[in-house]
Amino acid sequence: MEAHTYLTTDELSKLIKYDSRTIRDRLKDSVLLEGRHYIRPFGGRKTLYIWEAIEKDMAMHSSAHGMVGIPLVKGGAIHV
Repeated sequence: MEAHTYLTTDELSKLIKYDSRTIRDRLKDSVLLEGRHYIRPFGGRKTLYIWEAIEKDMAMHSSAHGMVGIPLVKGGAIHV
């Protein structure tokens, strides 16, 4: 089993330098996808973000690559 680093919204906010509200209201479910970037353990309301998946996708879709992409649930992206 692969080990993951699980973060709360506030912890993720500090790492990626986005406001917690922006993560909850604008990124979650549009860029950060349930099952890939975050989970809701035990069917509860609490959201835990998977740092390794977020870090990988941020690097893969960074502006340094010169392309803007929409990440897909099973990996990859649609480039626009």
